[in-house]
Amino acid sequence: MSDPDLCFTPALDLARLVARRRLSPVDLVTNALARIDEINPMINAFCSVFPESALERARVLEDEARRGILRGPLHGVPVAIKDLTPTAGYPTTFGSRAFAGHVGEHDAVVVRRLLEAGAIMVGKTNTPEFAYSGFTRNELHGETRNPWSLERSPGGSSGGSAAAVAAGCVPLAEGSDGGGSVRDPAACCGITGLKPSFGRIPFDIFPTQFSTVFHFGPLARTVADAALFLAVANGPDDADIQSLTPRLDVPVPPSGNVRGLKIALNIDFGFFHVDAEVEHRLRAAAAALAERGAIIEEVDLVFDRQAIYACEADVGSLAALLQGDIVRRHPDRVTPRVAAMVERGADYSGMDVKRFEFARTKTWQALAPVLARHDALLCPTQGGPAPLNSQSEADFDWTDDEGRYHGHFMSQFFNFTSHVPAFSVPSGFTSNGLPTAVQIVGRRHDDNMVLRIGQALETALGWPEHRPPL
Repeated sequence: MSDPDLCFTPALDLARLVARRRLSPVDLVTNALARIDEINPMINAFCSVFPESALERARVLEDEARRGILRGPLHGVPVAIKDLTPTAGYPTTFGSRAFAGHVGEHDAVVVRRLLEAGAIMVGKTNTPEFAYSGFTRNELHGETRNPWSLERSPGGSSGGSAAAVAAGCVPLAEGSDGGGSVRDPAACCGITGLKPSFGRIPFDIFPTQFSTVFHFGPLARTVADAALFLAVANGPDDADIQSLTPRLDVPVPPSGNVRGLKIALNIDFGFFHVDAEVEHRLRAAAAALAERGAIIEEVDLVFDRQAIYACEADVGSLAALLQGDIVRRHPDRVTPRVAAMVERGADYSGMDVKRFEFARTKTWQALAPVLARHDALLCPTQGGPAPLNSQSEADFDWTDDEGRYHGHFMSQFFNFTSHVPAFSVPSGFTSNGLPTAVQIVGRRHDDNMVLRIGQALETALGWPEHRPPL
């Protein structure tokens, strides 16, 4: 059996205990594997688990630690990698039957950096097919369930990673975010999820190096662990020509001092329907920051709802490029949803694709004045708590009689303004025990600011003390 307390110990603390030789990497991996054995049949967060190689690496790292050799700040810490992200010699199926049995030929830069820092990969986490959904389910590996309520979705597309962290299987997991795919699962699962500034962590997994909406980011229970991941993974690499230089110096843990900061507050972007309990917890989070000396100002911020469809169309055109040949050659191996995305995406003209940039520009023109006057923006990550697994995106694409849009995801706007960091952190729980979340949006490239504000909220709200009822 796993040790529950060890399962929920932060990565930063685990690494320090390993460095002081008070914990063994072998014990950490053995505990993580035991927890996965106990929990994964219920939540299906992992689609692949690697006990033999993880324990073999743990024994090597244990011997090194015994001799005073530490590879980096994650020495001996178990982590999980999303099944979208290439891992050399290990399965990378993209959640698609078209890639059943596929093995990665190289490590993505983010994976290489985690391993170089001493992390131990114990498994790959489930993702919707090619990551094209806010619900983590596919025909190859099945449906992932939310540790807080098995009837609920963990979100997507990094839902497997979020569920694995929330359930105490690993303290840290990697995710990718092209429209909220780190932040939305974090919000659903009551943990933290960071979309760093564009280019902060090299993104090297597509044939094109010139898309500007995709990011790697951490899923973690604590802000300090998210900061630790960013500290290890950020910095330029020629594998991604758009990766930012110089490397960012990330304080671990962040200070949490918000005295004197000016923070904007917006509830609905001018047109979203936001659940009353989500709004209540958002306002309580803002009040907690005010109690610590921040200056909170509620602001008007109106985004054009057409940006939502432009974001979907942008991803759809990329899907047509990346998966078009697969759909044509193996139509029986992809889901109708992906086939339809590819078909729609292929219909866009070059001029249509460039027109998406108009929507991005309008989004930035609305956001820029807010960030010019404030150190950060506080807003919802999602309009409501985790949706039911029986639902789909179609259930959240409608407008009521008062003109309120009942979309669930409020994160994609900050992929369209991708140079700003956006950090989802827990804000509390609904009356029926589902996590709620707030999104902290910073100025361009100011990742440390969103971590700083997140640390203040963690201190005030204490979400790492809460565990799912598993």
